[in-house]
Amino acid sequence: MSRINSNIPAVTAGFQLARNQNALSTSLERLSSGLRINRGADNPAGLIVSERLRAEISAVGQAIDNSHRAINVIATTESGLDGVSTLLNDIQALVVEAANSGAFSDDEVQANQQQIDSAIDSISRIANTATFAGKKLLDGGLDYVTSGVNTTLLADVGVLEANFGDRPYIPVDVSVSQSALQAELHFAASAIGNQSISIDIQGAAGIITLTFPASTTTNEMVTQINGVSDATGVIASANGYTVGGPALTASGVVLMSERYGSKAFVSVSVLQNSAPFFLQDRAGVTVDGTVGGGRREGRDAAATINGAATVGDGLKLKLSSFLLDLDIVLDTSFGAQTTSFAITDGGSLYQLGPRVNVSQQESIGVKSMQANKLGNRVVGFLSELQSGGPKALRTGNFNGASEVLDEVITQVAVLRGRLGAFERNKLQPNISQLQIAVENLTSSESIIRDTDFAQETTELTRAQILVQSSTSVLAIANAQQQNVLSLLGG
Repeated sequence: MSRINSNIPAVTAGFQLARNQNALSTSLERLSSGLRINRGADNPAGLIVSERLRAEISAVGQAIDNSHRAINVIATTESGLDGVSTLLNDIQALVVEAANSGAFSDDEVQANQQQIDSAIDSISRIANTATFAGKKLLDGGLDYVTSGVNTTLLADVGVLEANFGDRPYIPVDVSVSQSALQAELHFAASAIGNQSISIDIQGAAGIITLTFPASTTTNEMVTQINGVSDATGVIASANGYTVGGPALTASGVVLMSERYGSKAFVSVSVLQNSAPFFLQDRAGVTVDGTVGGGRREGRDAAATINGAATVGDGLKLKLSSFLLDLDIVLDTSFGAQTTSFAITDGGSLYQLGPRVNVSQQESIGVKSMQANKLGNRVVGFLSELQSGGPKALRTGNFNGASEVLDEVITQVAVLRGRLGAFERNKLQPNISQLQIAVENLTSSESIIRDTDFAQETTELTRAQILVQSSTSVLAIANAQQQNVLSLLGG
């Protein structure tokens, strides 16, 4: 049948030509943009998934940048702490040098004191000037803020890490079930009898031999023992008490370690004695027999902090958990009792994950490097070594100054170690893990959204051929209509 009003072959060819031109246009768009999905209509489901992947990639990428910036902050902080450590070592050397009083004049001691004053001023200046992008690092602004600390029971509270999450503050309950004790030994001065006696007295600091003549009084023994306490770590006091044993009287000497805890001890060894030499502990129990000496250790504090059991190191307690990491130094008067306080603010918070929640954040505290903040109430503070202070060189309290410096040097070294561990064990592994996540997420997003050029160039060639063939077919279909003229005798 021949009709001219409706050219069905031409309509069919035109429809196919339009489809092929659309396919050609799509291939050209994908090849020119590099994307397989350029609009939602290209692949609605793929667009949704790829956009979610893009958001995750962006968040993970920012978390990597956050971690790198945290490393830079810690590196800057540690450089300031390195300067503080160097100055503290110099102060330690000056104290030891000034203690050599037999070969050191008063003028030289004063010169050392001036250097110590200058070094302490420099430490405080570092505390005030160490900054990163305008944020002060060592002035205490990154330390945690506590409220309600009973300073008569807690000599020092150091919050190392605290994750608040959605909480406005973190309550801390400290319940001591066993108080810390010094090591303790008792003996009667009358045990010496009518002969002299030589004994070795040993403590955590060292050992020394003392000889007591016959009939040495209690007070004389106490004076001699305390005269060398800095070499032994053992202090003595006269005490009136009743102990068992035929050779003991109610008047005796109490030997105690200066420090608290199981690492502290008092040991007495008898070198020569013609009569039994009784040693008893605080409970009146004879120690290691009746002759020859004995030894007793101190006792560590035991407590629970927020319900978690912890055994201390002497007076020091430590809690380490995901949400809270802190060190507490108990006052010597803290017995079996409970106290509470709160952590209300502070710390340096780092967002290390792609989601803003407590499980992907880390917080670390950096205490103030001010001279009046370095140290603690048990041994003293660094500021006490300055001119006019109770541990200045002029006072001759070199042992007290050394103890303060030992504590301060340890505090700074521990802080540097914690910062180094935070960088090495948390930040660097976090960066590595996040980089792997970015790689996998990007690969997944690329598979969904990016153009496969090998496949798309094949589709382009196919579309070009189909457009050309559709154009030729449409021309043929239009030419067939002219055959009708032959029927009219045209």
